[in-house]
Amino acid sequence: MKSISCFLAAALSVFLAGSLQAAGLDQLLRFQREIQSARVQFTQTVSSPDGKKQRQTRGQFEFQRPNRFRFDYAAPQSQILIGDGKKVWMIDPDLNQASSRALDQVFSSTPVALLAGASLGEAFELKDDGQSGDLAWVAARPKQTDAGIQSLRIALRGRELAQLEIVDGLGQRSRMVFQGFEANAKIEPERLRFAPQPGMDVIEGQ
Repeated sequence: MKSISCFLAAALSVFLAGSLQAAGLDQLLRFQREIQSARVQFTQTVSSPDGKKQRQTRGQFEFQRPNRFRFDYAAPQSQILIGDGKKVWMIDPDLNQASSRALDQVFSSTPVALLAGASLGEAFELKDDGQSGDLAWVAARPKQTDAGIQSLRIALRGRELAQLEIVDGLGQRSRMVFQGFEANAKIEPERLRFAPQPGMDVIEGQ
């Protein structure tokens, strides 16, 4: 009887582990399938590879599938990033300057923007990374070795984006915590387009 009980306990643990492994990926697939647009506030903490230096920024992230998004970083590091589906615009309001790069050149190194794409699995190898409280984690590694990042972890709460942890090519770590997630929010089209201000210095990349 003891051996049977041990076998049943082992089988149950394997079953439960399998259930947990499916949870994160299932929630990510649901997020990509059901959330076509969103607006969310974020706090981003960037740490040096040795963890001794940190800087923190706050802002708002919006996206509309496919491949349109906007970051508004709050003062004192005011900056706006706009992905219009073809290019990514980097705008410095204080200097009245803007520059752009082709979307496909920067997309793989901008994991949050990747969440606005059609499928995160096209650029990353995905696997479940367990659960912590009400958060289900997914680990992702870029399929291209020159992607500009080493790895990332995505945490979801149901179909809501909760956290993102990124390690870039230099070992710098970035952690984004999201709050106030608005699923399928109505986003005005002009917010996802770049319109230069009068006298703005504009540099367009290829």
